[in-house]
Amino acid sequence: MAAEKRKRNSSVIVGLDVGTTKICAIAGEVTEDGIDILSVSSHPSNGLRKGVVIDIEATANSIKKTISDVEEQTGISVREVYVGIAGSHIKSFSSYGAVGIKGREVTSEDVERAIDSASAVYVPLDREILHVLPTDFILDGQDGIKDPVGMAGVRLEVKVYIVTGAVASVQNLLKCCERAGLDVVDIVLQPLASAEATLNNDERDMGIALVDIGGGTTDIAIYREGWLRHTAVLGIGGNHFTNDISVGLRLPFNEAERVKKRYGSIVPEIDNAEVDVVAIDGQVRGIPRKYITEILQPRCEELLELVRQEIHAVHNNGIAVSGVVLTGGSSLLSGFDRMAEAILSMPVRIGYPHLSHQNFSGDGHGMHVLKGEFNNPMYATGIGLVLYGIGSIMPSERGGFSSDLFSRVLNKMTGWFKKIAGRR
Repeated sequence: MAAEKRKRNSSVIVGLDVGTTKICAIAGEVTEDGIDILSVSSHPSNGLRKGVVIDIEATANSIKKTISDVEEQTGISVREVYVGIAGSHIKSFSSYGAVGIKGREVTSEDVERAIDSASAVYVPLDREILHVLPTDFILDGQDGIKDPVGMAGVRLEVKVYIVTGAVASVQNLLKCCERAGLDVVDIVLQPLASAEATLNNDERDMGIALVDIGGGTTDIAIYREGWLRHTAVLGIGGNHFTNDISVGLRLPFNEAERVKKRYGSIVPEIDNAEVDVVAIDGQVRGIPRKYITEILQPRCEELLELVRQEIHAVHNNGIAVSGVVLTGGSSLLSGFDRMAEAILSMPVRIGYPHLSHQNFSGDGHGMHVLKGEFNNPMYATGIGLVLYGIGSIMPSERGGFSSDLFSRVLNKMTGWFKKIAGRR
């Protein structure tokens, strides 16, 4: 069936989410009816800690297994991937640039020159630029312009948000993919990819905080008026929840992970039911489920308090947030969204990945809600990478920028990425 669909037209895009807990590969394509997900494969991740590669061979082997599954499921040979990157080494800052308009109206070349001007900033030698994202265009003193192309004016200013990563971390990730026999088309910040799959345009305009809870870290991306305004990395992730259970109940880590996924809850159990667990000595014993809740509650409160502080700091800088979207596997802990609403004092929802006409323009037939086990926040980054990849090869199908402007900005970003790759 997948081969039949590929005959219709369109390219297959593979997103590779290299995480601390899992390596996830998702293959998707654009067909006449919209975007189809052909395959989703996930394997345990070995060789990463807090989103950073610490064992190249182990990581490469995990990637190979995941890609092999995709090839078996789709019948295609995967050679190119879009890779997500995260970790505590990611740093971001704002910048500003301005240029004079050469003609009577703003062209895409003028926009590119303005962005180049804003990105001409000092970056330490051990860091590289991953993304330069416009946050506002100002034409002759008029701000709030999303796409100035075609407008009349004499001076164009742009505010940008620059995302950088440690050169060593980026290169090690590239080496892992290379050893797995893959060419990396582009590297994308993971919370940006997750936002592609979970946020809608209205949320981005009103002000939204995406909180992506990964295995080793939690990534925050804050949008306002359609633009990315702030990113942050918190040093707490799902593995900390698992480790707390492992230590508190004296369970092997793998068993603690199983217990977290099956019985993890922030809501106290009324009936105090018992659950069976396998202890370190291999013996099966029953424990009250409330013990699990009592262990998870403090860690969840700690994480959400850090999120609250981050949102509060952004609010003090004039960026209002009206809601929060939680994604990542640990966001599914029972009662976690309700605890988040109480601590953050704003509406909270779980971010399930979707393929929507807001990500893919057309006649509306592109709207698909993923079904079954793949309709899960843990796959948000992988789905987002596919959407990002489709936007890069078919910029006219992507929302946000006009197609020509987006294409030029993306090409500029890809140019920076190739410079990093060339240093290996």
